[in-house]
Amino acid sequence: MSKKYVINAIIYILATLGANYTAAWFIPFPIFGQVAVGTFIFGITFTQRDKLHGAGRRWVYGTIAIAALANVLMSAVLAVPLRIIAASFLAIVLAETADTEIYQKLLRYPWLVRVAGSNAVSIPLDTLLFTLVAFAGVLSTTEIVSLLFGETVTKYAIGILVALWREGKFIWQES
Repeated sequence: MSKKYVINAIIYILATLGANYTAAWFIPFPIFGQVAVGTFIFGITFTQRDKLHGAGRRWVYGTIAIAALANVLMSAVLAVPLRIIAASFLAIVLAETADTEIYQKLLRYPWLVRVAGSNAVSIPLDTLLFTLVAFAGVLSTTEIVSLLFGETVTKYAIGILVALWREGKFIWQES
């Protein structure tokens, strides 16, 4: 297997671990919305995982499975609340599966179309699943709506930046 796929898989797994560790540390937006610190890290995972498709669907799913299990283990060791562990596991497995299957359907299209198309579904699905499972009954409705807004906007912004950055430079810098 190519070294770049191994590196991309490691970055993906580490990003999910870091994101889940900081999932309950919130930063408010100036007017409306808030975002977990982990979202700044997790936004990387959507596009990072898309970089694994060149290695094949089995490699993508293997990486997702390792990330999901690693997050459960890390969270259990660090005594993360069960609601966060369950939310993380469900969101990783379901949203990442949806993203992977949509990306696979878009393989004949250019890179940015594949990334945007798969992220259009996986980012809101991930945000909705994680936020509702992790924080329903813990945060107020207003806080949850604020979090849904902030998380979605932030994940899209980071996903776009990561998609535009390829092999050490932005795509418009390529010759």
